Amino acid sequence: MSETPEATRGTVVTPVRVAIALCLLAPFVAMLWVGSYAKVDPAFIGIPFFYWYQMLWVPLSAALTVTAYKLWQRDQRGRAGVAPASSRSSSPKGGASE
Repeated sequence: MSETPEATRGTVVTPVRVAIALCLLAPFVAMLWVGSYAKVDPAFIGIPFFYWYQMLWVPLSAALTVTAYKLWQRDQRGRAGVAPASSRSSSPKGGASE
């Protein structure tokens, strides 16, 4: 039972994590909402909107995924810097050496 408080302490909603979620959620919403782009006009260099809109989301999705990854790395580095200080105050997990 001692693991439950540590597990809940690790799941904190921060503005950075909300930004990560939005970066990862945006391509799904854009692609699953077909009614918003199921049309021919405006055409771009002769390509119907339906096709170029989907192809536009390929690099956008990659850029958003990279952004989310970089934000996640920064968040984890920040949390790792705080974790050693908080782990010093907690009791050792082994307990056999005491």
